[in-house]
Formats: sequence, C-alpha cells, structure tokens
Amino acid sequence: MEQKSRCEVFYLARPLRHDGVMTPAERTRWIGERARAVGFDLCGVAPVSTEDGQGFEELGRFSEWLARGYAGEMKYLHDPRRSDPRLVLDGAESLIVVGLNYNSAPRANELPGAADTESPRGWISRYAWGDDYHEVLQGKLKTLIAEMHARFQEPFEARAYTDTGPIIERVAAKYAGLGWLAKNTCLINSKLGSWVFLGVVVTTLALEPSLAAGSPPPADLCGNCTRCLDACPTQAFPEPYVLDARRCISYLTIELRGTVPEEFRGQMGSAVIGCDICQDVCPWNRKAPITAPTAFQPREAIRIPKAEIRVSLLAPELEWLASLSQQEFSAVFRGSAVKRAKWQGLVRNACIALGNSTVNRDSPAFSRVIRLLESLSSLGDLIISDHARWALARLSGSSRAAPVST
Repeated sequence: MEQKSRCEVFYLARPLRHDGVMTPAERTRWIGERARAVGFDLCGVAPVSTEDGQGFEELGRFSEWLARGYAGEMKYLHDPRRSDPRLVLDGAESLIVVGLNYNSAPRANELPGAADTESPRGWISRYAWGDDYHEVLQGKLKTLIAEMHARFQEPFEARAYTDTGPIIERVAAKYAGLGWLAKNTCLINSKLGSWVFLGVVVTTLALEPSLAAGSPPPADLCGNCTRCLDACPTQAFPEPYVLDARRCISYLTIELRGTVPEEFRGQMGSAVIGCDICQDVCPWNRKAPITAPTAFQPREAIRIPKAEIRVSLLAPELEWLASLSQQEFSAVFRGSAVKRAKWQGLVRNACIALGNSTVNRDSPAFSRVIRLLESLSSLGDLIISDHARWALARLSGSSRAAPVST
C-alpha cells in the first residue's frame, strides 16, 4: 500500500475521547479529516514560530526583499505582521494550512489558438478561469471553523486568510509539511505540483504540528532544474528563489496601476490577466492531477450587449476585452478574480496584447483591431489611450509615439 504523507492524510490512531476533551494530536487529526470533508485536497498544521521561538527563515528575509523594492507598488506587503504570524492574532499558537487543486483542463499545450486571419486571443491565467478562488476557499474555511467551534468545547479564536490578509500562505504551507518553495517562489507539492490555492487559519488552539519535533520541512526537489527561471520572458527572477515583482507579468497585468513600462510590453505577449509560464514549464506539473470542482473550470460570460452570445474565459478574443465598458466589465466579471485588475487595467492589458498580436494585415480582423485601437487612443482615459497608441505604432511598424504623462 502506498505510504501517505502525514500532512496529506490524517488517520485516527485511536478513537477520540468521548468526554469531549481532545489532545492537540487528536485535534490535528480531526481537523485534517474535516478539511478533507469540506473539499480541501491538502491540510497541515504549523506552529506560529519555530521551536527556538524564532520566526520562519523566509520571513526573516522579507524585510530585505522589501528594501530592494521588489514589491513594486504593493504597499500592503509592508504590513509588519507579514513578518511574524504571532502579530496577526493575540495568543495565536497554530496555523492550519489548507490546499485546493485548481489544475483544470485543458493543459497549456492544448489551449485554443487563433489563426493569423482571425480575431487575436488573449491569455487569462489558469487561476482566474473559474469562480473567484478567494470566495470559494473562504466559504470552505468558514465551514471548517464553524465545525471546529461545534466540536471543541474550550473557547478559541480563529481567523481565515486566502491572499486576504497579512499572512504569507506559501511559507506557512512549507512549515505545515505541504511542500517546498521552488525556484520560482511557488509552493510545490510532490503529488499536486504547484497548481494549488492556499488558505490559512490562524488560531489560538494548541494543535500538534504536522511535522514531528525536530523534523525539517519537505526537501527541496528542484535540483539543478532552472526551467522556470529560463522561461520567464521578463527575467523576473534576479536569482533562484527570489522574485522581482516589478518585472513579473502577473504583477504588471494585475497589481500595477497606471502605465506599464515600455521595456516589458513586448515581452508580455498575449497576457491580459496573470501569467503561468514558470508553472507550465515545471516538470512537477506535467502529471499534476486535473481538479474536479466545477468552480475552477473555465467559466462562460455573457457577451454584453448581445446576451445570446456566451464567451469562454479560456483564451478570450482581445477585441471583446478591449471594447468592454466599465459597466460591462463589472457585470461580466462579477464573482471572478479578473476584477482585481479593474476595468482600466484589463483594457490597458488588452491593448498591449493587441499590439503584440500577429493578425494578418490583409484580414478583416486587422482592420477591426486598428479601428478599435484608434477609438481607444482618443479615449479620455490617458492610461488606456497611451497603450492603444503604442499598440497602433507596433502594428504599423512605426516608431513609438511619445507617452502621455500622468
């Protein structure tokens, strides 16, 4: 029988006590079982600090990462609580870390393409194909916490986070035994790869850590592989295990407000929301299992104003994205993680992707794209008009016009 990792499957070595009082080890096993029951694929428990009372190694280097400016405009990352989970909740003792596979079909090499005579298509990162993962995971975490309050007699506090607070989930996951931090800074689980959403419950409950005392976290199995680093179009990794977010396509398309530096636009290709390149090339993701939940399958959106037409978020047409109004954007992406980029950001990104497209000059699609970009270039929004003019210049092969100051 295949041996199961302690952090992935929790067995009851003996029946739970019937007097309602449970040991920390029994609580941990019970939480693991209930996490599986509510739909999580992984569950582990980490202490809020290491045995010597110090913080996790990676968090100790976080201030240096910030000092280098690698966080870009993400000011929320400067919250001092991110460097020490003990500051998140008074009396915190344990971190319950859960993982949910979001590797929905198809794989990257099976994605639909567009001929050079058709309307060019954009790339939306896999994490945003389906429903907003924040809402999906938060719903499951709230259910788990409610069951914990019903099961455990003693009073305790618990707060759940899914990219929504001052917790670096992937670091907590490492020390909960769920995987190792790869050279592209993602968490890799040996069975699920890196296509895993993570959530953390910070709690005052005393729980037994998933890793036995003195046991190290899972070994780093990246070896000599550098495929993720080599594949990055914008060279966002100044060194292995270090990400300069300012150069990352995910940051540029989602978190960055305002103008995208021109030096990166050509390397962004067809990306409009996020980027999966460093994960697509990872050998650990080649045989990663396909997720079952329908919530993470590519959703269809109603093409406004033509309500009878439905479009998939799997490689959508760039003309459609670039032509959305603010109202249409809000309606189409309600309940989707795409809304994080905001309307201006999505249309800006679509302009860049149109400029990078290879649509044939003699095709009807090319004429439509030019007319659309000309319309956007005269828009009152200075950010969108600037990127539309860049795309027009790129498609025409002429030199870039001077950018609009903002």
